[in-house]
Amino acid sequence: MPSLIHAEQLTKTFGDTKALQGLDLDVPQGTVLGVLGPNGAGKTTAVRILTTLLRPDGGRATIDGIDVAKEPRRVRSRIGLTGQYAAVDERLTARENLELIGRFFRMSAPQAKGRAQELLDRFRLDQAGDRVVSGFSGGMRRRLDISMSLVARPTVLFLDEPTTGLDPRSRNAMWDLIDELTADGMTTLLTTQYLEEADRLANEIVVIDRGHAIAKGTSDELKDLLGGARAEVELGDGADAAGVTAALGALVNTDADVSSTNGTVTVPLRQGTTTPEVVRALDAAGVAVRDVSVARPTLDDVFLTLTGHAAEEATPDDEGDS
Repeated sequence: MPSLIHAEQLTKTFGDTKALQGLDLDVPQGTVLGVLGPNGAGKTTAVRILTTLLRPDGGRATIDGIDVAKEPRRVRSRIGLTGQYAAVDERLTARENLELIGRFFRMSAPQAKGRAQELLDRFRLDQAGDRVVSGFSGGMRRRLDISMSLVARPTVLFLDEPTTGLDPRSRNAMWDLIDELTADGMTTLLTTQYLEEADRLANEIVVIDRGHAIAKGTSDELKDLLGGARAEVELGDGADAAGVTAALGALVNTDADVSSTNGTVTVPLRQGTTTPEVVRALDAAGVAVRDVSVARPTLDDVFLTLTGHAAEEATPDDEGDS
């Protein structure tokens, strides 16, 4: 499958701040790449370079095979961009915003009107099409903003933290919308600092920190970096960590360490091990337990292990870039 977004060894410096330090990215056609990182990691700088708004200091990037630095106009005809804040004109109606964008792309007035109506219907804004945008909710503004980025029918869509500031209901609605676009074959680069968002939407995830990629893979592959699922066993009377480990036997992943804290034993498990298997093994061995749970690592666990800090935390050299 061809990569519609490709970047190799991108570098960008702002004064003493190294925003990008040799970043590589690839997004195959019809997939979503989640670029995950905290504020200041370089996500927005990468998007600005890929969408021709900034020139890199080094490296190379292409969109659909077109060099973003050498042929920016050709690139712009193939991309749509939604930034962190809705770029809509609040004095206009939703329909007028869409028609204005159409005219910017040199559509005739009838073509612009027709495309505006298509997008109002598609994004469930048809009932609000003739309302002034200043009265829209945050979720409605985001839907309008994304629809405006699709007026010219781009083949590649950049979503730079598209759910920032949205309430949970609006965020879920936005996720459903991105799913619909992906199902229609859109190629998307999504930047986010929300781990759940990357887990939910991305076919593949690149974790970046301080301007370079530190891990790449599917959500499951990244979670497996931490050794798969873990059983947390709250010990009963007379039980100990050694007894739990012995009882679980072949279910234990011997590549990771067993730990014990305040009467709870945490045991790394082989991939695919289920809670019923753990409970049956402990019961068969007669190990007294008060509670048993099995959970896989989260992307938050992965990010914390890889970087030493949570994804929502800003890096020390944060200069406002995300």
